[in-house]
Formats: sequence, structure tokens, C-alpha cells
Amino acid sequence: MNKKTEKRKERSRFRILVLVFIAAFIMTVAGDMLHKDFGGYFIKEATMENGRELILVNSENKVPEDFETELVTLTNGEKVDSLIYPRLQEMFDDMRAEGYYPQVVSGYRDSEKQEDIFENKYAAFRGEGYSKKEARKLTEKWVAEPGTSEHETGLAVDINPDREKSGNEVYKWLEKNAHKYGFIKRYPEEKTEITGIADESWHYRYVGEKAAKVMKEKNLCLEEYIEYIS
Repeated sequence: MNKKTEKRKERSRFRILVLVFIAAFIMTVAGDMLHKDFGGYFIKEATMENGRELILVNSENKVPEDFETELVTLTNGEKVDSLIYPRLQEMFDDMRAEGYYPQVVSGYRDSEKQEDIFENKYAAFRGEGYSKKEARKLTEKWVAEPGTSEHETGLAVDINPDREKSGNEVYKWLEKNAHKYGFIKRYPEEKTEITGIADESWHYRYVGEKAAKVMKEKNLCLEEYIEYIS
């Protein structure tokens, strides 16, 4: 075998190794992007292995396609899952008895409504002069992408004061007492790096009294609590 032939074979082997490496890289990236949807990456579907009330829905765990909700309509037209209705009603009754007047301003949302909210928030940031990338990043801090919002489960509610009767003391009452009724402040300011969502004093999620008590005592967000009990 002459030197030219040997060099040609070496170059050929090198090209094959490079092609194999590129193919492996492409397959890895393709696998990561397999569940790409609406600008985000869905790693997996959320499970109910810890019970329906502890389903973990976030940017990495989407609402299962077969997830069903039995909805109850509130007096103002908002809807919530029947699982949380009795305790929500009890909590509101106790608040009113103490002179605080809350109202659910957003309960269950289907994916279409969630998409509208996301798109509108994104458009608002674009209108303020942010680039597409900046606007999407800011939007994701405030609004969950369709399929990854707890509102789509019916287990979460946005609670604001009835401004004709109450002020921001409603939020203080909730933060102090909501866990007694099985609700948690889902997105605390100090947990933003974990939840991926900015501080929301109005967003409460039903997890059941047992879990809510532990989360309150140990200052855990839902992601941390799921890891804690695993």
C-alpha cells in the first residue's frame, strides 16, 4: 500500500467518524425537540401519582391530554374544579366573616383561552419595543404557555380583593391562612428560580390540607414538595 492510498483511507475513516458524531448530535437534539410546542419544550406529561390535587403542572410538565375536570360555576361566572370548591367556599366565607372580601377573577381556563392570554401579553411587550426574544422571555415570566398552566386543571384560582369593600389586606390574609384550607401561594417571590414564574400574590393552588401544612411549615413550593415526598 503506497502512502497516497493510506492517506486517502485515513481521511475516509476520519470523515466517517465526523459523520457519525454529527448524526448522533442531530438525533440528540431532535429528541429534545420532539415535544416542541408554542415556543416551549414539553419534557413530559404531568402525572397524578401523588394524587389529583398534587399534579405538578409547569413548563416541564404539561397537562395530560386525557385530564378531565368536573367544573363548578361560581356566582360571578368563573369556574373551578369540584374538588376545590367546598374548601374555597369555606375559606371565602371565613374571610368575609372577618371583614375581608375576596373574589375569584380567574379560575379554570381551556388551552385556547390560555393561548389568547399568552399571545396578548407577548403582543403587549412587543408593543413596548422589546425584541421577539425579549418579549417571549418576559411573557413566560408572567404567563404560562398553553398546556403548562395550572388554570387548565381547574385547581388554581387568581384571587383579588373586591375593591369596593377591601384592599391589599386580602393578600396578607391569604398568605397567612390559606394553607389551613388546603391552598398555597403557588409562586412566592423567593421561589422564582425554581417555579420559573414571577411573584404572584393572587395565584393560589389547591394541594390539600396535609400538603399545604407541610409546605407552609417548611417554606416549600410545589416543585420542592414533590421532591420532598418522593
